[in-house]
Amino acid sequence: MKIITNNIPNTLTIMRILMIPLMVIFFYMEAKHGSTVIFLCFFTYVFAAITDYFDGFFARKLNQHSAFGTFLDPISDKILVSVLLITLVAFDRITGLWTILVMLIFTREFLVSGMREYLGPKKISMPVTQIAKLKTTVQMVAIGFLILSNHSPYAYEIGLILLTLATILTIISGLQYFFKGVKHIKDEQTEN
Repeated sequence: MKIITNNIPNTLTIMRILMIPLMVIFFYMEAKHGSTVIFLCFFTYVFAAITDYFDGFFARKLNQHSAFGTFLDPISDKILVSVLLITLVAFDRITGLWTILVMLIFTREFLVSGMREYLGPKKISMPVTQIAKLKTTVQMVAIGFLILSNHSPYAYEIGLILLTLATILTIISGLQYFFKGVKHIKDEQTEN
């Protein structure tokens, strides 16, 4: 428990994870309470996304790096994005062929996670690239627009355009990680 209470970045990361079920609940409440509850969902989401920036900021500024934070921060981002993309599909904010974008995003995440899991024990790290950081930012902005898509003009169209851009960045960054991982695997086979 000391890891969390004495560490601002870890506290922010845990808060972000705890906000996720609340956002899903807001979607279920939309039918009864309309736009008011979706705007609450949106502001909760914005706060969660901002904590993603500030946990890294405080980790650097206060020198509060921890193994727990290094492990949990990227996972919390993936949980936030994944749960909300599934929720957006479930509540018809992303429908039809647009769901292919969600499938491509998930495919990349599984591929990269698997590659990291394979290479990790071999002491080969795959640090986050600038394209991957941009991908995460565009995904988060797209999700914000899609949350509001039934209650704000042009939010749906902007959200889908940004989700398309995020998917393109997702594929590019996924291929970068994939080819880097394959190179390490080939090098390992050559050494043996």
